[in-house]
Order: sequence, then structure tokens, then C-alpha cells
Amino acid sequence: MEKDKYSIVLVTPEQLQQISIFSDLDCERLVCLQPHAATKSYLRGEVILHEGDRLPLKLFAVLTGAIQVKKTASTGKETILRSLSMGEIFAIPSLFGDGISPATVVAEDACQILTVDRNALLEMLQKEPELGLRMIGILTERLQHLHTIVHGMASERAIVRLAQLIQMTATEQGTDRTEKGSSLKARLSYYHIARSIGITYEECVRLFKQLQSVVSYRRGGQILVLDRDGLEAIAQGEYDI
Repeated sequence: MEKDKYSIVLVTPEQLQQISIFSDLDCERLVCLQPHAATKSYLRGEVILHEGDRLPLKLFAVLTGAIQVKKTASTGKETILRSLSMGEIFAIPSLFGDGISPATVVAEDACQILTVDRNALLEMLQKEPELGLRMIGILTERLQHLHTIVHGMASERAIVRLAQLIQMTATEQGTDRTEKGSSLKARLSYYHIARSIGITYEECVRLFKQLQSVVSYRRGGQILVLDRDGLEAIAQGEYDI
């Protein structure tokens, strides 16, 4: 018989507390989930879920590291919908939808994925109804994000989409202040950016050359925002390079 791919090592309440929807609950209230939680480690580039997979009835969350959520068109063109980091949940249809993975999920870095059995989570929702509100908030934000992507692909110029992606990454992942500007904590390769905003690798390189007075791109995916106001103007479609 095939072994369960998730570890049977006991998940601690402190680890559960690192997941965004549980972060406001004290450890004593999370103890009841321990017997129903498990973890699995993935190497960078390893597929966690394939688009179209039948999902196990579990909550999925990123315990450590980061993941990418991708869609592949019938033509083979790949689009990165978003990256998710520590504490974020994903594969929501496993809980409330049709149970089919809507996208492929890949480990962006070496990561640990935590799961909680659906029935145990539903029992907790009855005791802690605010968890349901948090999950609705996450779903709403994800739908808004998807709407922004679809709208941008259909109607915004590539340079506007690039500026918006840089802004979103800065907001979600944070920045470090330097003498020259704000350095994004997240590293974004040309490939990642191109797949995220629906352009080719070559066009991505060309756009960064156009933006060099506003944004600096360094080897290894380090992005430095030199002119925040200029970047905002481009993101709003109000400024031409």
C-alpha cells in the first residue's frame, strides 16, 4: 500500500499559529487540530499539486518557504498567477469547492507544506466562527487579485503591468531601505516576471532598460525602486518613459 506522502511528525500549536487564519488564536485553542495536521517538505521546483488533480479534503498552507501558483494554456504558455509565502493558505477548492486543483502549485524555494483535515477544520469553525470570516477575506482578496490580472492582460500595456507587479511584490513581501532607494526583499527573475505579466523573456529585459531611471534590476533578481512616484505614475498609466 502506498504510504501517505505527508509526515506523521506531530505538528505543534506554535506551527499552526504561524498560519495566517490561526495567528490570532492562542496555542491552547489550537491543540485540538494537532492529531489532524501533518507536514511535508518539498525541494525547489518540485510540484506540490498538478492542475486538474483531485484534491484531498484538507486545508493546505505554506509553513516555511514559498510557492508559485501557475496556469498553463492549451498552447503551452505558462502564466504565474502569484507567489505565496509563509503562513498563506492555498488550494481552497479542497475545502469548499469542487475538489479539483484549479492550478499547478510548485515550490518556489525549499518549503514545508502543512495540511489540516477538512472535518477537523469545520469543527473548529463552529467553535471559532471568526476563522470563517478570515477565510472569506482571503478568498475575496484572491478574486480581486485574479480580476486585476485578467483586466491587465486584456487592456493594460506591458510596462503598466510590470510596474503594478513590482508595487504588489513590494507591498506583499516588503522592502529594505537603501541609500539609492527601496530594495524588494523578494527576488524576481526575468522568467518569473515574464510569466506573471504575459510577456516574453526578451520583452521583459527590454522593459527594464526603459525603466532604468525608475527601477534598477540587478543580477539574481534584485529590484531596486529608485523613484517611487515615477513607478506609481507608470502603474496608473499616467507616465510614459
